[in-house]
Amino acid sequence: MNRFILLAYNIRSLWNIGSLFRSCDCFGVEKLILAGYTATPPRREISKTALGAEEWIPWEHHPEPHDVILSLSKEGWCIVALEQSEKSIPLEDYSPKEKTCLIVGHEVLGVPQEILTLCDDIVHIPMFGKKHSLNVSVAAGIALHQLRNR
Repeated sequence: MNRFILLAYNIRSLWNIGSLFRSCDCFGVEKLILAGYTATPPRREISKTALGAEEWIPWEHHPEPHDVILSLSKEGWCIVALEQSEKSIPLEDYSPKEKTCLIVGHEVLGVPQEILTLCDDIVHIPMFGKKHSLNVSVAAGIALHQLRNR
């Protein structure tokens, strides 16, 4: 069975962070890495949305994500950003590796270029409406579901 880590970089909303904990629980993510200025538990707002998942999902915080990304890569994790770019491929066309670290980024700015350069792959969720993006926690849930079921 494939293994997954989720790395959330510079997430502003505490409710989004709580939602990420719940999605990690739902899709069997083995660890949530909170990076940059992403807030960490314990916070009432995180707990309200996580519904307790923050108590059993392993998590860690890293102010700077570069070293942890490089370390995961050396440990054999495939580093995959969820971001729209010229190099990204549609999520439904992507087959995850045995060990995949999915990176999601800032609600407005996404995953910055300096992190994208550290990634093995970049995937995106095709958009068919007038908006060209989703809420970060919704996008992460869709991506984890798709990756888990590949």
